[in-house]
Amino acid sequence: MVKEKCVLAYSGGLDTSVCIKYLEIIHNLDVITVTVDCGQNEDLRKIESRAMEIGSLKHYNINAIPEFAENYITRCIKANGLYQNKYPLATALARPLIAKNVVEIANKENANFISHGCTGKGNDQIRFDITIRSLNPNLRIIAPIRDLNLTRDKEIQFAKENNIPINTEVKKYSIDENLWGRSIEGGELENPYTEPPPECFKYVKLDNPEVGYLEIKFEDGIPVRVDGNKMELVELINYLNSKVGAHGVGIIDHMEDRVIGIKSREIYESPAASILIEAHQDLEKLVLTSHELRFKHLVDQQWSWMAYSGLWQDPLMYDLDKFIDATQTRVTGMVKIRLQNGSMRVVGRRSDFSLYNNALATYSSDSVFDQTLAKGFVEFWGLQSITAKSLAITLNKKENKGEEQ
Repeated sequence: MVKEKCVLAYSGGLDTSVCIKYLEIIHNLDVITVTVDCGQNEDLRKIESRAMEIGSLKHYNINAIPEFAENYITRCIKANGLYQNKYPLATALARPLIAKNVVEIANKENANFISHGCTGKGNDQIRFDITIRSLNPNLRIIAPIRDLNLTRDKEIQFAKENNIPINTEVKKYSIDENLWGRSIEGGELENPYTEPPPECFKYVKLDNPEVGYLEIKFEDGIPVRVDGNKMELVELINYLNSKVGAHGVGIIDHMEDRVIGIKSREIYESPAASILIEAHQDLEKLVLTSHELRFKHLVDQQWSWMAYSGLWQDPLMYDLDKFIDATQTRVTGMVKIRLQNGSMRVVGRRSDFSLYNNALATYSSDSVFDQTLAKGFVEFWGLQSITAKSLAITLNKKENKGEEQ
């Protein structure tokens, strides 16, 4: 009897490695594994070899780095994508891309089942499931870790019993990495009062007293040049991860509200993402009107929340992108940033679309601003506030007088 096929999103880590055996043993399925490279800097041949050794029937390696940069990261930069104003959405952005590619393989292989290694506590299950169901609602989703309520210690024991090779690092931290950043969790980091040790980090070097400067050129909201050198986005991000991280910038220690309702302590390492969003926001302040900025801030927050919450396929995401893209036609210019010992600070910016007018802003005698016109404006501007305050004072006096009587 021919077994049915299940396509598994395979990272090579503990969760997805035990999934291969669970799918074979419990569900009696032939497993096809798919590894989608979003810039995790791992040996894909070793991952493929591990999958085949454990029991995969066939394996696909997919290079999605260019697609990740051009179709996901660019949108995040233009939207100043930060969940809860801190997390630059590295893992959140990659999950719908991985799911999309795995669905394409499932369609190609005529599989009826699709699987992932997400737990029932995290956000990734939402990102995978919603994307999969949006792209092919006929695929049946199996998530062994979630479905069987497996814990990490049970997974490790199962792996030992079934001779599944695992990395020793997995016993200490759970690390997810892609081009846009790294997430580090588990072990001692689950105590929110414990400081992350330096060994957690790949790019960020602590206690570097040297001062460094960066100049980032944006065109239509997208970074295209750094320190005078024109670069493709993937190269540019890798360059910034190295240079910015060397100055101790890019660590995010965050108490995060997961979609599922759990509060979790999350450690992220995202030097390039942190500095690009900081620079992009600063340039927007130079070229967009206050009205555009105020409304775009609301749009950016909604965009970030939806990306974090796995709603990448929702029509509203495309609607928000349309508005964001419309604002970016003037987000062209240069931003200069100072780096030192864990801090980053914008120290200069310029653009042909700058709304800054020195003749109006200056306090010198060269100013063309007629200060006498401001008196009437100020009186009208605060008119209702002053009236309301005066009324409150009057009513308060009447109340006090009544109490005395």
